[in-house]
Amino acid sequence: MTTDSEFTPPTLPEDLLLLLFQPSSGTIAGENTLFYVLAGAVLADLTLGQRVEMAGRSRVRVVEGAAPSDDLLRPAWDYLSGKPRGVQTLLAAVGPALRQPVLERLVQRGDIEREDRKVLGLFRTTALREGRNGRRARLLEEVRQVLVEGAEPPARVAALAALLSASGTLPQFHREIPWKSPVIKRAKELEQGNWGAGAAAEAVTRTVTATVVNSVVVATTVIPRS
Repeated sequence: MTTDSEFTPPTLPEDLLLLLFQPSSGTIAGENTLFYVLAGAVLADLTLGQRVEMAGRSRVRVVEGAAPSDDLLRPAWDYLSGKPRGVQTLLAAVGPALRQPVLERLVQRGDIEREDRKVLGLFRTTALREGRNGRRARLLEEVRQVLVEGAEPPARVAALAALLSASGTLPQFHREIPWKSPVIKRAKELEQGNWGAGAAAEAVTRTVTATVVNSVVVATTVIPRS
């Protein structure tokens, strides 16, 4: 059975959650602050699509007439359509409802699969495992090329790598992306919007994305400790 999602390009929150999925354990890295990170990915996706723009130092507003059709992105755009909002406010407002629909989209695409299992031979449970289409491995290689090899990324990959860094989970990818000083430095550059001359994104798009990413950093470090 096919679904509409199989014929539409993956959104940034889908790509991010797929990377955060850990095949070895069937869990998702950074669950405690996941909703901030996914909300940041939604806002970054809207930014890259030129559907939102800055309205002051840390507030964003919609670009009129640029509403997204994707159900994962539309609620955030609608929330902003009433008036400009602070990035932190938006992250907290739209993030909590994102995990399940994003995960369902990945399952529909075959990127992640559900597997029925029995515990102690008695109790049935459902586990997650990596899909067989290889998409997670391809995404991870794109990010690795940027962080480890120093490749200049397309804007979307730059935003994805920056959000992955902002989530605080990069050390868990040490096997594929060695957690060393050059990688840490490159990740912080991406967080700040320093993507390299080859990244096909206007300066304003980089600025907005950097604002979003740094708001995620604050949300995933300062706020959980307070």
